[in-house]
Amino acid sequence: MTGADVLLLALGAVAVGAGALVVGTRHLVRAGLWLVVCLGALAGDYLVLTAELVAWVQVLIYVGAVVVLLLFAVMLTRAPIGASDDLDRPGWPAALIGGGSGLGLAVLLVDAFRWTRVELPAAGTAERLGEQVFRSWVLPFEVLSVLLLAALVGAIVLSRTDLGRPGDESGRA
Repeated sequence: MTGADVLLLALGAVAVGAGALVVGTRHLVRAGLWLVVCLGALAGDYLVLTAELVAWVQVLIYVGAVVVLLLFAVMLTRAPIGASDDLDRPGWPAALIGGGSGLGLAVLLVDAFRWTRVELPAAGTAERLGEQVFRSWVLPFEVLSVLLLAALVGAIVLSRTDLGRPGDESGRA
């Protein structure tokens, strides 16, 4: 076992642990911060696997944009910062469904490949990756950006309690 293998396993353990804390914490802001740790550990895994471009895209897009958008939405909607009683639900149904789904997918994967070796294509370049992204995946990226913008605008509208009151002059053109 090489040093890269140990580092990959350690970062994977950090990502799994932080992911468990994301869904296990009762504090919404702490869940967002644990999500940053989880996504950062995944970026570290990509760096260990020598996929530097994917690692920095992970940091810039997911850690830098999505988590910041999540935290802004939490702040704008005046969601409870501390522990929330309505988040205290029994977790066994979700654990049962998640564990069953994971086990089913593992069985499906083992059955599909039967431990055969899969030949990997040659390592790609940033040029080939950019060509694939901007040829095949432009529309999903644009739809996602519109969805995130709509979520942010919706959070701002929900946070404005003064709109729509009788006698309010700010809502008229």
